[in-house]
Amino acid sequence: MALVGLCMLGRLAYVQLIDNTYQLSADSNSRRKVVQYPSRGLIYDRNGKLLVSNQPVYDIMIIPREVHEFDSLDFCNTVGIDMPTLRQLFQRLRQNINRHLASVYKPSVFVRQVSVERYSMLQEKLYKMPGFYAQRRTLRKYEYPAAAHVLGYVGEVDDNAIKNNPYYASGDYIGVSGIESSFEVQLRGHKGVNYQMVDVLGRQKGSFRDGAYDTLAVSGQNLTLSLDIDLQMYGEKLMAGKTGSIVAIRPETGEILCMVSAPSYDPSLLIGRDRSLNFPILSTDPHEPLYNRAIQGWYPPGSTFKTINALIGLQEGVVTPETKYPCSYGYTLGHFHMGCHGHMSPLNLRQSIQHSCNAYYAYEFRTILDNKKYANVNEALDVWKDYLVRFGLGYRLGVDIANENRGFVPSAPYHDGVWGKGWPSLGVVSLAIGQGELLLTPLQMANVAATIANKGWFYTPHAVHRIQDSTIDSLYTTKRYTGIDTAYFSVVQDGMELAVWGADAGTARGAQIPGIRICGKTGTAQNPHGRDHSIFMSFAPKESPEIAISVYVENAGFGATWAAPIASLMVEKYLKGEIAPNRKYMEDRILQTVLNDQ
Repeated sequence: MALVGLCMLGRLAYVQLIDNTYQLSADSNSRRKVVQYPSRGLIYDRNGKLLVSNQPVYDIMIIPREVHEFDSLDFCNTVGIDMPTLRQLFQRLRQNINRHLASVYKPSVFVRQVSVERYSMLQEKLYKMPGFYAQRRTLRKYEYPAAAHVLGYVGEVDDNAIKNNPYYASGDYIGVSGIESSFEVQLRGHKGVNYQMVDVLGRQKGSFRDGAYDTLAVSGQNLTLSLDIDLQMYGEKLMAGKTGSIVAIRPETGEILCMVSAPSYDPSLLIGRDRSLNFPILSTDPHEPLYNRAIQGWYPPGSTFKTINALIGLQEGVVTPETKYPCSYGYTLGHFHMGCHGHMSPLNLRQSIQHSCNAYYAYEFRTILDNKKYANVNEALDVWKDYLVRFGLGYRLGVDIANENRGFVPSAPYHDGVWGKGWPSLGVVSLAIGQGELLLTPLQMANVAATIANKGWFYTPHAVHRIQDSTIDSLYTTKRYTGIDTAYFSVVQDGMELAVWGADAGTARGAQIPGIRICGKTGTAQNPHGRDHSIFMSFAPKESPEIAISVYVENAGFGATWAAPIASLMVEKYLKGEIAPNRKYMEDRILQTVLNDQ
């Protein structure tokens, strides 16, 4: 009798003090905790045009313990699923309960993202479907079929996000890429909680204790981007049928005016239930439309890089604006030959940029590395690399768009590993013309154009202009200097202007825009996997620049053929608002040309 009594007392203590099963059961019978999800912040472009808004949807929640027999066919027809899908949902729920990822007493998401129209039909039938109720959510709505890589997309949180951040719970949504990811904290807002009294059939009977324990959801902060959506859409139109990118920056602020990565996709494909169907298609597309080439693609800069080597040579004192080097269809030393196209010879520095002379920069770069004020070529190369780092190369710039890559600038230890100790300047001479191991992102190249336009400084490129009730990071309002004298930039600017406007056949004359002093530099980057890449960087107007731009067109050949006219059209569109009638032929040629098989 004593033993039985002790057992009874022990069990009673366990039930009252430790086991909360009956409490949960009682609470679920009388009270329901409903999470109030906030609306994500809206996103606007620089001119106040709405880019991203919200649309209401409903998640159908289930409390397994309360579910009894119901008309499953009617349920399927109402919420828009079929019977096999319903069986899969119940099977997944059982698995989650067995793995302690869900509870029979607590609500779990059963059917996601039911439209307002379907919810209105379901609402009238929920009393016949015990254990089910609806919870309001919002989905993103993209107002334009453009800027997908800048805006990014929203997806359901994974286990790592839930583990690392207590704010998130299973079924929540989080920014996965682009601005949606970088500004997740600002955009998501704060969840609220609403406690409802319910009867034994799960029907709502009013607020629990008149809402004393309820908290309100706080909507996310709105963002205003520096993006010009009209320019963005025009750029995507020009890049249709091509692979590559366009990045345009406002030099005086570092604000990104457009960021095109081609091929792209309609951001509306990755919202709602259709996301699960469209994402596998996009992610397996051989053209990689999800890949943001503007900040993730690594390319040799080609001859556009000659502008930077010219500036370093001037700062190091190894050349002057009047220094001349000869060119006889290239640079030759012993058995080594670096080819070049035909042009006048010898050339001074301005003319070397105008005509994009390879031989000039082979001489100049070797002079930089063989400079006697350094102990050896290794030390000189590391000094050269330091200049590049101050230009924002070799490391992430810190743009406020998620998933930026850093590019690559080779160091002296890197070459030691390739060549062994004591390698000569001739062994790395390909760096003189932006080839070899040197790799830049299109964003970095656009920033180089902005830096030259500003004569030696830049703001870290950024896409967010304003945050509601907040300020942008000081990183984007702090000037960064290259350490190169301002006077030398005027020399390079002159060479870039001559490349476009020079009477003696500059390499970028196809970028001319009547009435606008545009300065530019073409590039044709060797590609070991196919045809050369077509590259162009420029800024305009020469005095008080308003736009700096880089264009990469993969496997398209000469920079003057495709990249330069595309950049020219973009600059004209931004500065003038439209393309002049006498330049429509150029626009038509770009729009009608397909350079890949997408």
